[in-house]
Amino acid sequence: MTKPPMLTAQQALDHLLSNAQVVSEHELLPMQSALGRILAEDVKSLVDVPPLDNTAMDGYAVSTADIQTPGSILKIAQRIPAGSIGITLEPGTAARIFTGAPVPQGADAVVMQEDCAIPEGSTDHVQVNVVPTSMQWIRRKGEDLQAGKTALIAGTFLRPQELGVAASAGLTHLSVKRRVKVAAFFTGDELSLPGEPLKPGGIYNSNRDTILACIKALGCDATDLGIVPDNLNATREALRKASKDHDLIITSGGVSVGEEDHIKPAVTAEGRLDLWQIAIKPGKPLAFGAVRKSSATADGEAWFIGLPGNPVSSFVTFLLFVRPFILKLQGREEGRVQTYPMRADFDWLKADRRNEFLRVKINAQGGLDLFPNQSSGVLTSASWGDGLVDCPPGQAIKAGDLVKYIPFNALLN
Repeated sequence: MTKPPMLTAQQALDHLLSNAQVVSEHELLPMQSALGRILAEDVKSLVDVPPLDNTAMDGYAVSTADIQTPGSILKIAQRIPAGSIGITLEPGTAARIFTGAPVPQGADAVVMQEDCAIPEGSTDHVQVNVVPTSMQWIRRKGEDLQAGKTALIAGTFLRPQELGVAASAGLTHLSVKRRVKVAAFFTGDELSLPGEPLKPGGIYNSNRDTILACIKALGCDATDLGIVPDNLNATREALRKASKDHDLIITSGGVSVGEEDHIKPAVTAEGRLDLWQIAIKPGKPLAFGAVRKSSATADGEAWFIGLPGNPVSSFVTFLLFVRPFILKLQGREEGRVQTYPMRADFDWLKADRRNEFLRVKINAQGGLDLFPNQSSGVLTSASWGDGLVDCPPGQAIKAGDLVKYIPFNALLN
């Protein structure tokens, strides 16, 4: 039987995203509890920001009609601190004004205090040493937000700056999507948890802490179902348990076609599964499907994504495929990978037929260095590096070439 052709990374991602459906439930939270959540509804401003034309500088509010030449002298008729409203500016006068204070009627410019001087012997006049232009150093009413207009759109990930925008719009609470619920378990009889004695031929399970941290970094509720033995019944039971209260199940290991790889028959028995070979390195095998919810109080399905077991493969496939899938469930932008052109300061001459993702670090010269061991089992390459180079199939890299760089910090939020 002829094997089906491997999928490209883009084909696999398109298939995942075409299936993801945004969670519909949302809740109303106080502002400071909404940090890191996803906005469920557009936020409309309750007020104009700023509410009135105001000054961006300490200085003097003037009418440009009164200042035709540098050195013009005006009478200081009033003083306007922030939080106060002045009276109408009379011709031939200026108002001493402080940052954030409303500009009085009759003034159409602010001259910053560094461009002014108090004439010798005077206490109530100012010498304006520049000719101002109309509206200089004046922030217009509503230039930031307008009452009744949208200030933030649904699907926005709420960072500190978004909370500041909502607060300036007059909001105290925000409607946010409920957190996406993700369960994870890890297969392999060779695995032990750190702190336990290692079995003969065993290894510590690094994928558990890596993948659970990636899930939490995306703002999801993460449930750790631990290490599942390499047998069909245990795998099916773990899937049934995970399906009850979760939107997505993630596993690591067991997605190949060996005798001890039980993910495919287990998911097939409990739901449905596509098992893909993807033309990437690291991370060739990837499974996607769904598991029927087994609870009497729940119906429908929980999505399933099975990652390869090698630690770098598991990490990279999470970033490339699981992360954008979760962002779509959250109602955020799909999170397709953005690359940046950077100079390679290394040679990579063994071109592969697969799309390779190489672990690299930015060096002091502004180029990229390559970790010397690119094995899918060497997780220190991801810790040492600060990003990936997306190397297309069949392409060698020579020092000085421009390559497509993906920073980790853009993939871990």
